[in-house]
Amino acid sequence: MIPYTGRAMVRPLLVGRLAVLVGCLAEILGGGAMAHADPAMPAAETRSIGALTLHRCPDVDAYCGSLDRPLDPLAAGGGGAANRIAIHFEFYPRTGQAAGARTGTSATLASPEATLVATEGGPGYPATLSRADYLALFAPLRGDRDVLLMDNRGTGKSGAVDCPALQSAERWTVDGVTACGRSLGSSAALYSTAYAADDLAAVLEALKIARIDLYGDSYGTYFAQVFALRHPERLRTLVLDGAFALDGPDYAWYPNYAPAMREKFNAACRRDPACAALPGTSIEHVLPALAALRAAPFSAAARDGDGRDRAFRADASALAIVMFGSAPALVTLRELDAAARAFDGGDRLPLLRLMAETLTSVDSRDPAHDPRKWSAGLAAAVLCHDPPQIFDMRLAPDLRAEERDRLIAARERTFPGTYAPFTIDEYRGMPLDYSFIDECVAWPVAPASEPAGHVVPESARYPDVPVLVLSGELDDLTSVADGAAVAHAFPRGLQVIIENGLHVNALPRARSDCGAELVRRFVATQSPGDRTCAHTVPPLRLVPEFARHAEKIPRATPRPGNAASDKELKLAHAALLTIGDVLARIEENSSGSGKGLRGGSFLIVQHGVNVHVSLYGVRWTEDLSVSGAVERSPGRSALVRARIRIAGVEGETGELRVSWREGSGHALAAIGGNIDGHAVAATARAP
Repeated sequence: MIPYTGRAMVRPLLVGRLAVLVGCLAEILGGGAMAHADPAMPAAETRSIGALTLHRCPDVDAYCGSLDRPLDPLAAGGGGAANRIAIHFEFYPRTGQAAGARTGTSATLASPEATLVATEGGPGYPATLSRADYLALFAPLRGDRDVLLMDNRGTGKSGAVDCPALQSAERWTVDGVTACGRSLGSSAALYSTAYAADDLAAVLEALKIARIDLYGDSYGTYFAQVFALRHPERLRTLVLDGAFALDGPDYAWYPNYAPAMREKFNAACRRDPACAALPGTSIEHVLPALAALRAAPFSAAARDGDGRDRAFRADASALAIVMFGSAPALVTLRELDAAARAFDGGDRLPLLRLMAETLTSVDSRDPAHDPRKWSAGLAAAVLCHDPPQIFDMRLAPDLRAEERDRLIAARERTFPGTYAPFTIDEYRGMPLDYSFIDECVAWPVAPASEPAGHVVPESARYPDVPVLVLSGELDDLTSVADGAAVAHAFPRGLQVIIENGLHVNALPRARSDCGAELVRRFVATQSPGDRTCAHTVPPLRLVPEFARHAEKIPRATPRPGNAASDKELKLAHAALLTIGDVLARIEENSSGSGKGLRGGSFLIVQHGVNVHVSLYGVRWTEDLSVSGAVERSPGRSALVRARIRIAGVEGETGELRVSWREGSGHALAAIGGNIDGHAVAATARAP
């Protein structure tokens, strides 16, 4: 399986987000700052590294370079100028005492330690666009290590592949993917991960870099494994963050996908007091909603994470993409169980909103459809050439479709629960780039010289180098089982499972610093050392239930000094849940504004180093509107403080102060103020 990187979860950070929101969200999610030049020590304009002369990058504190490479290395006579591609990279010199000259016009540098290299996921994302993430991860190691980031061929500034129709399509179709393949013609197979890995080896050779510490996340782990098999002599250590195997039994059916998805929701429910108190598993809580969608699918509309109306068909496949897609990751896990129960009880809106938000979040495009930020064409070329398919890619498309239909019919007879609780057809109804099975059925046949599915030599053996595999316990895109298979393939492979971790666990957006700490120790010492932190990531706090009316919400727990009635304590608790509902939408918001579940709006701006959210009559229940200001400090242990005004439909009014500290699965919120002149002093579980 080559799933999308999970960058869908941070897609707005890469594209289109308001500048103020970019800065504040980087702080919220623990992001590190990019390296900056010391103004007192101007950096050299050029730097000679190995056989190449690099130049100061125009917009980052690094040296940029490119290496001319053959697009088709097998072309007779070199293929001429049309067979060339410039591979772009950024070189970040080490920052310690031995960093070398920073003044003058040039300097030569040879790092005493292996160079740090990070490779991006997708496929289709350029590594240099995620430089802030990688530099934050590597920051403590950069004193005596250089950093190299290369845009894989067909991405970013390395000749980004542009299939305009596919790039701008609202939804991938077989016809759209096929048209892209036809437009690429014989070059389609030349964007294989194998040649991208060879490009990196060539860049290392030109820079005279002997060995590297290679980090890959999501699809980057696929690239990193291919590189390890093709160029093992270049590796000192290898880190695979969110990994899946290159092949294996039943590979093309993605056999670990559905079991991991089911366990993701069930485990989150088991660890949440309110959900765990309900009879049955989380999947069992969802089944009535699934049955209703099967029996009576309908045309629906709901607001996405930016508050925009999205029209879609509410059916079993729409629920499947919510549950398989892991995007928005936190929102989906936090809300699905309660939203499905609400749907079964006649309140459709929470689940429909999740469907609309997922449709936006699994879309990797930026608003300008710029292939340099994410290339749909490159993604299609890699997905249709590199991994195994259920059908034989050497067959002509019409014969391939016949084989697909025959194999699916056989699968339905022998293993109908492959994607349970969804049928195989319901699974296939998800977007092609998440269901995988059908997207390449009509992709043009690759030339015999570049056959599909041959990214590594058959004689290749997994190298005997230290390998750390990080797996998020709640990750279904690159599951624990997938990571275990990868770790087992390497003679010195070690898997660490991050409890309550999601997809990709060493970069700043992860739920804990643990993954980053393990990676840094592993790179420095070839051992992750103490792994206790992998068991300390707090469980998620789930929405206990969605209610149309505040009276259905349990009251907040009174404290000494409380004079509010039970009804008023329910209003206070509903106001707290309203705040939590808005804050849960910040990560995926790309416009700086959004809409409340049942009305009202909110605005996100930067306020110093904090995130400031202004609420304007936001309604989480139908009978209570909340206005005011919420402020959240940076980091994973953020302090949340709010001053709000509430208004009920029966004329209730009040002013409340709310605060809690993040970083715990059992965090309590303090609520104070007054409602209708009665003092409120209470606590409730933080939303």
